[in-house]
Amino acid sequence: MALERIFKAYDVRGVVPDELNEEVARRIGAAFADFVAAPSVVVGRDCRPSSPSLVEAFVDGVTGRGTDVVDIGLATTDMLYLASGRLDVPGAMFTASHNPPRYNGLKLCRAGAAPIGQDSGLLELRDAAAADPAPAAARGTVSRRDMLEEYVDHVVSFIDPNAMAPLVVVADAANGMAGLVLPPIFERLPAKLVGLYLDLDGSFPNHPADPIQPENQADLRRAVRENGADIGLAFDGDADRVFLVDERAEGVSGSLVTALVAEAMLEREPGAKVIHNLICSWVVPEVVRERGGEPIRTRVGHSFIKKVMAETGAIFGGEHSRPLLLPRPLPCRQRAHRGARRPRPALARGGAAVGAAGAVPALPRVGGDQHRGRRSAGGGRARHGELRRWTGGPRRRADGGVRRLVVQRSPVEHRAAAPSQRGGEDGRAARGEDRSRAGRDPEGAVTIDKELLEILICPNCRGEIEYRPDDELIVCVGRCRYRYPVRDGIPVMLVEEAIKPA
Repeated sequence: MALERIFKAYDVRGVVPDELNEEVARRIGAAFADFVAAPSVVVGRDCRPSSPSLVEAFVDGVTGRGTDVVDIGLATTDMLYLASGRLDVPGAMFTASHNPPRYNGLKLCRAGAAPIGQDSGLLELRDAAAADPAPAAARGTVSRRDMLEEYVDHVVSFIDPNAMAPLVVVADAANGMAGLVLPPIFERLPAKLVGLYLDLDGSFPNHPADPIQPENQADLRRAVRENGADIGLAFDGDADRVFLVDERAEGVSGSLVTALVAEAMLEREPGAKVIHNLICSWVVPEVVRERGGEPIRTRVGHSFIKKVMAETGAIFGGEHSRPLLLPRPLPCRQRAHRGARRPRPALARGGAAVGAAGAVPALPRVGGDQHRGRRSAGGGRARHGELRRWTGGPRRRADGGVRRLVVQRSPVEHRAAAPSQRGGEDGRAARGEDRSRAGRDPEGAVTIDKELLEILICPNCRGEIEYRPDDELIVCVGRCRYRYPVRDGIPVMLVEEAIKPA
């Protein structure tokens, strides 16, 4: 049983039934019960056609080890995390998120929604599933719990409806799980919801539930313009990720969303800590400092952000590559729905919010032959493994020129950020319109532009690299054999984040 193909860095994901089937789900359930060693676990699922039978098999594995199961049925991933936090039990969410319908998978967490990933037990769980634990003497029980109303209450508790202007909001659920929660949430808000594809249909008949791809935002952008909407929201399949467009149907980057949300939250908790990962634009820490907060920079990856949040008591954390929102009090992962309501008050203040944050234009692309041997305004050589030093090291300052050099690992366009006035090309860059040429192939694997792969080498030993899309890893085929994760199409070429050979 080749479980190596479906156990990824943060979750389990594979084609049904070739890679993930009922027998595999049963084994994972039994191994999960032993791994968490808890009296009960909570289980939820998305609307994919394969989810009910996989959940049934997983539950059979869990209860076969003597562990009880709380089944919350159809749910968003955030609902599963909320249940894990409220009930203080480990959880398993059956979903393949943005992947095509023939995929499915699991997102697993410990009690309190604490993450389980490659560096926190997922590989041990994989090995236990391969060994197939024997059934226990006594079986566990299964109970049902409806989390929808409790989840809606939780989301609305972060909003003051009396302080909201009447908004027109377009939301594209892509026939995924956002269609379950958006209508009851908006029923309690002074906002008009223009819903696109709210019906649950795991075959995703209208377009893939993958909003990171610009072509999947076309209907949303059109509807925002046609309805004169104030904001547009595009959700992925399990609704734990949301992408925003403004009233002009233009994309808002994760860095800008992070800055705007941080600003709003610091108004409520002055002096609080805010986390951002190392590929966020400098706009994030500068806004946090200007608003009296303390910015904390972390490694890339939601599991690291959640860990640092728990250690520091930060009120919020954000990533550039996806609007990852992590407000207190519950250490849940991407709070897509709750976060989606925070940026608008700042956006509603017009250009002042973006202007105060500092416009971040994109300087000319560094790539291909231009990349080799070219020196930067900050004095560094833009070549191969030097990207690691640029992105992971201190920002550079230069009088009258580039204020802070931030080479962002956005394939293929590594951009240097510098302050300027909004408007024209710079204004579009300030709104965060990265023109990456990363994407996904028809099977759902992340693809990376060949031009980028040709100029990358291992930052540790400077050996050649190869990309393994099935595993979402860039692997050094030189001396050190380090493996570097690819997250949302972005190669994370940092030695400190490499997976080292055993």
